[in-house]
Amino acid sequence: MPFWGLQKQLGIDVDSWLVRQSMPQPHGHAATCHAFEREWVECGHGLGQIRARRECQLEYEDFMECMQRTKLAQRLRTILEQRDKMIKEGKYTPPDYHMGKEEPRP
Repeated sequence: MPFWGLQKQLGIDVDSWLVRQSMPQPHGHAATCHAFEREWVECGHGLGQIRARRECQLEYEDFMECMQRTKLAQRLRTILEQRDKMIKEGKYTPPDYHMGKEEPRP
């Protein structure tokens, strides 16, 4: 119990922000990455911190990918670079609706 409740006075809740997947969600639906977080927590439960890092590495990586989407962003960046390269070489021409030349729909 803190002596001075700064979070309460400012009206912020850092604790629920840090574990946002486990907090109650609107309309009772589970959060997007809740299943990954649950697997990670269940894997590491009862293990020591060092042992959990080693044995639950795959679950943690899955959870972090779901939260941050770093692998997805890298894959998309690679695809866009390849597309730009093909356009520059003249091997690919994007459709009109990707270039903004199509007539607007009603």
